[in-house]
Amino acid sequence: MSAVLRLGTRGSQLALWQAEWVQAELARRGVAVELVIVKTRGDADVDRPLHELEGKGFFTKEIEDALLAGRIDVAVHSLKDLPTRLPDGLALGAVPPRADPAEALVTRAVGVTTIPGLAPGARIGTSSLRRAAQIRYLRPDLDIVPLRGNVPTRVHKVKEGRDGLDAALLARAGLERLALEGEVAARLDPLEVMPAPGQGALGLEVRSGDARARAALAPLEHPESGRQVAAERSLLAALEGGCQAPVAAYCGSTEQGAGSRLFGRVTAQDGTVQITASAEIDEGDPAAAGAAVAGLLRAQGASRLLGR
Repeated sequence: MSAVLRLGTRGSQLALWQAEWVQAELARRGVAVELVIVKTRGDADVDRPLHELEGKGFFTKEIEDALLAGRIDVAVHSLKDLPTRLPDGLALGAVPPRADPAEALVTRAVGVTTIPGLAPGARIGTSSLRRAAQIRYLRPDLDIVPLRGNVPTRVHKVKEGRDGLDAALLARAGLERLALEGEVAARLDPLEVMPAPGQGALGLEVRSGDARARAALAPLEHPESGRQVAAERSLLAALEGGCQAPVAAYCGSTEQGAGSRLFGRVTAQDGTVQITASAEIDEGDPAAAGAAVAGLLRAQGASRLLGR
């Protein structure tokens, strides 16, 4: 391996922000880093919603291929994009401190801070099946418009009213990282519109046997964030859902303290049925909470809603 640690990343503004953050954190610890931009299928095909594309890992596969081939040493992912089953020979090397996992509502309407507050028949943009299903559950009258592109593009489309858009749902973490939080009408309650498993977290992927890369990343690991995403990804894996499935997860607080309970949700794509369940998280085995919540959701009909 070269003396410089090579970080593979997508080329979007948000992906570069994330990779540059990792680069800076490693540099502070004396690790020389080079960024390598890898174009993924999700970046190349921007005209169709992701759920219409075949396969998985639309934003990760090409980066993982580069990692397996030795062209890079660390893959920097938005963890919500990373399939729960990693290719043979790869492993998560670290999960840094997680940003706010909540959803954010971006809207042109003055004073509107909630989805129930949107005007009847308003046009709201998203290409996420999970977001669309939950919007339909809350407001079946809204017109959901496919909306892809990088974060600034989606924000500008709403602000300019392109395609008649009145609003859109985006991850709050991405808006904050790009200093676009001033465009946010509201942070939505994660128990009203539940985020994707792993949303707001970064996943730093390495070759399983690469001791040097693992050692370099070890100081970036944030144990609480790691436990949360382990629980959420375990839920997604147990339900056999992909990154685009209408499966939501959130590690929330209880009277015993923050991050001690896993909430999971499956919503019918037409919004007619929504089921939610939760379980306590055992800090020593966070993945067990994911399996438990998946079982509770299946008992309420989750498999049928997911087309199993």
